[in-house]
Amino acid sequence: MNDTSTLPTLPDRLSVNPRSPHHVAEIFENDNDIGIKLNGKERFDVEEYCISEGWVKIPAHKALDRRGQPLLRTVKGSVEAFYR
Repeated sequence: MNDTSTLPTLPDRLSVNPRSPHHVAEIFENDNDIGIKLNGKERFDVEEYCISEGWVKIPAHKALDRRGQPLLRTVKGSVEAFYR
């Protein structure tokens, strides 16, 4: 079991993409993974989330934008973030 007492608290909005203004590098430096539950089910493909607004962004299959980044679609519901 991981020791969550020394881990930084998860923010309201977080992105995996380092180019995003919502990316927090200190959270990803740890060896612990972040889990996301959307409407009670755990999702493993979340790129960005916002707890207060109740949405997550997930990749839209194999589609890429002109910069080679995956196209994201927004899924709404109750969002819960936690350390695994």
